[in-house]
Amino acid sequence: MTARAGHEPITGLILAGGAGRRMGGRDKGLALLDGIPLAARVLARLAPQVREVLISANRNARDYSALGVPVVCDRLPGFVGPLAGLDAGFAAAPADSSWIATCPCDAPFLPQNLVGRLLAAVQDSGASIAMASTGSQNHPVFLLAHRRTAPAVAEFLAAGERRVLRWVQAQHHVIVPFNDCPDAFANFNSDAEIAAAEASLRTS
Repeated sequence: MTARAGHEPITGLILAGGAGRRMGGRDKGLALLDGIPLAARVLARLAPQVREVLISANRNARDYSALGVPVVCDRLPGFVGPLAGLDAGFAAAPADSSWIATCPCDAPFLPQNLVGRLLAAVQDSGASIAMASTGSQNHPVFLLAHRRTAPAVAEFLAAGERRVLRWVQAQHHVIVPFNDCPDAFANFNSDAEIAAAEASLRTS
């Protein structure tokens, strides 16, 4: 099942609004993996699964805009975190978009059926949010969230809360296992990790 096949208006949101502290302040989404920005690789995988894609970014908007999709910035000052990106995504998504599917800008191998599987889970359970997991590890920034949860995001942020997982756990949610493809959720936080991934790509 795919997002398109489900006839649900879904907006994809690539989360690229972080400060890149683990990469010395560099913008991770623009780091190159075999000559291609990580965010561009994420976009290539996410776009076929949704109706349109937004990029949440708080700097380098021109570089992200060059990828050919709209760029939105947080409505809160500073680098608040991915939950602020989701808040901005809800505000910027088309009014008829029922769902937002999020993924981080540094996970270029995300599942090509991510959105479809998350959508099937919320349709089966009646939940407002689906979150991916592998084994005992939750992946709270790989989400499908219904527009009805937008006020809860804003209220959570206004209360000074920042953790995505804590917000998810406070909502009607379902956890969706992706144990068949744990490597699809790999993300990169250093040049060494990117170099290792490049070597793997070239030998595969």
